[in-house]
Amino acid sequence: MCVLHGGDQTGLSDTGRAWARVRANLRLSAGARLFDQWLAPMSLVEPCDGEDVRLALPSAFMTDWVRNHYAERLVHEFRALLPRVRSVAIETRRATPAPEVMTIAAPAPAQRPAALAGAAATPLLDLAAAPVPAAPRAASEPVLHIERPQLDPRYTFERFVADPSNRVALNAARALAEPGPVRFSPLFIHGGTGQGKSHLMHAIGHAFLEARPDARVLCMSAERFMFDFVAAMRARDTHAFKSRLRGCDLLLIDDLQFIAGKDATQEEFFHTINEIMAAGKRLVISADRAPQALDGVESRILGRMSAGLVADVKGSTLELRRAVLAQRLAELPDAIVPEDVVDMIACRIASSIREVEGALNRVVAYASLTGEVIDLGFAQSVLGDTLRGVQRRVTIDEIQKLVSEHFEIKQIDLVSARRARAVARPRQIAMYLAKRMTTRSLPEIGRKFGGRDHSTVIHAVRRIEELRDTDRDVDGAVRTLIHQLEA
Repeated sequence: MCVLHGGDQTGLSDTGRAWARVRANLRLSAGARLFDQWLAPMSLVEPCDGEDVRLALPSAFMTDWVRNHYAERLVHEFRALLPRVRSVAIETRRATPAPEVMTIAAPAPAQRPAALAGAAATPLLDLAAAPVPAAPRAASEPVLHIERPQLDPRYTFERFVADPSNRVALNAARALAEPGPVRFSPLFIHGGTGQGKSHLMHAIGHAFLEARPDARVLCMSAERFMFDFVAAMRARDTHAFKSRLRGCDLLLIDDLQFIAGKDATQEEFFHTINEIMAAGKRLVISADRAPQALDGVESRILGRMSAGLVADVKGSTLELRRAVLAQRLAELPDAIVPEDVVDMIACRIASSIREVEGALNRVVAYASLTGEVIDLGFAQSVLGDTLRGVQRRVTIDEIQKLVSEHFEIKQIDLVSARRARAVARPRQIAMYLAKRMTTRSLPEIGRKFGGRDHSTVIHAVRRIEELRDTDRDVDGAVRTLIHQLEA
């Protein structure tokens, strides 16, 4: 195996020459600075078969960044030069034998009708796992191709952080993945974006294949189901499409809400799930809301979903976000992230677990690239845009109302001249939260608290910071208030 970085193209394969062109195009479009920092270290791994391209980067941080920002672009670039290219895998060249790989798969050219060209045929994001070995067959049986399930190797039950907000869904997923008689089907998992639905679905696939290596498992988004079905209809090959899905031992469909309003797709989807359920096979569906709240989806489909087990993944708690960050840091032994930075990320970014992990990755990656030490100021600088987006959702009026309710005082007391300890301490906490969770300046915060000077706000913030280190009651009250404001 050899690795090609570009340069002299003498004796290169078609893929090698295409890679040299792709690098040149990326340098022109991205600019020299971005290219040199993120894309120049990327190399082509050969030999390759001309259909599945493998690119390698020297660190996991760079791999994650290129996956997030250039994965689909790389597919487009290669396919423009080599139409036979089906996928581009981006991996980290580690010493361990099993690098993480994420494949961006596009439909094969022969199966891609002209009517789907352009935006509608944008390559879909698929995650590749190791090939599944086929069970031995009798000589009289026809040899059938067992399709490799598109599962993310990172998404396993072992790496899923349990919490009261997701425990029902986790236990249901484990039960469905167990071999033996099917206890319930379908399993319908719903919850907000980035809360762990896809993780659970992929974990089910991994666990089921571990127990039954010869099983037929298929994992796809509802959008991919729709595109494949439309392509099959235009190619007049719906029989192969139906056989592929209905022959599964485990079918995983993500983001059901994307077929809302698509009547023909829903018709085929209904018959597919009917066949699977009637055959006693396993079916897992996910969506961003409960079945009854899915507008534009036929009632008979929703009825089938509700007939199984419906489990929700609630919004993440502060404790869950901290646990997820702790697990992620355990996987990054070289990263030194102070506790106050972890606490800031967990408290300030509450929209989704995915964003919490992304924020930590961003801070660690920037520190690795710049050589700077990670502290609270550095993290806030790196995450400036993300934190400002969170801050805009909280107002000083909301903070004052919540603080007054928590300490059982009148809201007007917070803006009054009273200096009694029962009022002064809650007022300082409210000022601290206003400084931490809003974009208001110190003078603006002071004016909101009865026209006080900005120096009073500075004193309040510093005092609460000191007390959080020494007074367990104050720290507990602040944590509770932050969690309630974020919710």
